Amino acid sequence: MKFPEEKVQKLMSHYKEILSLLGEDPEREGLLKTPERVAKAMLTLTRGYEVDPKEVLRAAKFKEEYSQMVIVKDIDFFSMCEHHMLPFYGKAHVAYIPNGYITGLSKIARVVDIFSHRLQVQERMTLQIKECIQETLNPLGVMVVVEAKHMCMQMRGVEKQNSVTTTSDFTGAFNQAKTREEFMNLIGR
Repeated sequence: MKFPEEKVQKLMSHYKEILSLLGEDPEREGLLKTPERVAKAMLTLTRGYEVDPKEVLRAAKFKEEYSQMVIVKDIDFFSMCEHHMLPFYGKAHVAYIPNGYITGLSKIARVVDIFSHRLQVQERMTLQIKECIQETLNPLGVMVVVEAKHMCMQMRGVEKQNSVTTTSDFTGAFNQAKTREEFMNLIGR
């Protein structure tokens, strides 16, 4: 991945200062390249700001008269909690019921990837994925379920290692309990 040199340099100077503030010597051998590595890592972890997820869906939008549920499940993701800048990670499950148009299946996973590569909270990410698909494809309904473990809960604060947070959001046909139940059964929940 190519990184904008000006951003890398600015981030590096801040991370060097952070190391000093933490009581470390940024000039010691093991830390000499750390500011650059962290700067590039943060640019990678937040690359979702650089891509329009609606454009990704539009680029693979096809007219098709299929009108049953389309599910892409177990989409692995990694994101950064905006409150502590620590990772949260898990799986997203996305369904939509086409209304004359479908999209490439990999594009659903790309939408999850784009929103997860921003500073996030799980609740907003779930909503953004749903809204993006609803607004771009105009399906009969969309449902998104996200299951995640949060390092901010595991490494600090309450330190609960095995807790999983589940969020969901839905529109249209998924407002019917029977349709939501079918989706949950199909994803094995």
